[in-house]
Amino acid sequence: MLDRLKDQLIIHEGLRLFPYECTSGKTTIGIGRNLEDIGITEEEAHILLETDIKRVQRQLDKMMPSWRMMNEPRQAALINFVFNVGIGTAEKFKNAMEALKQSDYDTAAREFLDSRWAKQVGKRAEQVTEQIRTGEWQ
Repeated sequence: MLDRLKDQLIIHEGLRLFPYECTSGKTTIGIGRNLEDIGITEEEAHILLETDIKRVQRQLDKMMPSWRMMNEPRQAALINFVFNVGIGTAEKFKNAMEALKQSDYDTAAREFLDSRWAKQVGKRAEQVTEQIRTGEWQ
């Protein structure tokens, strides 16, 4: 029954992967999920987070395959950075990315800190760049 019900709801509600306004004027996504009144569960938020981390990892694999050679804290810091700014903006950090490719973590950290991003996010930038610089969890 559940599979047939799902098929029917998809036909009736539609499948929308980006938010839209339903006929009641509510922000909706997916298969009729009313974000304004229902939102998402904590479990769903964690599923989205895991999906987003995997997406960032794939993007980094394309942009700079050598990132996988870094230790775990540095990999996590780079994921954190790209998660925050998006891959398009990350690609603009040419000096920082080149320093990372060369395993010059001090220079990379300085380049990240000397940016508008660092000024905008404050403590996050300090923690992420220190993790890149030291290779240790902050």
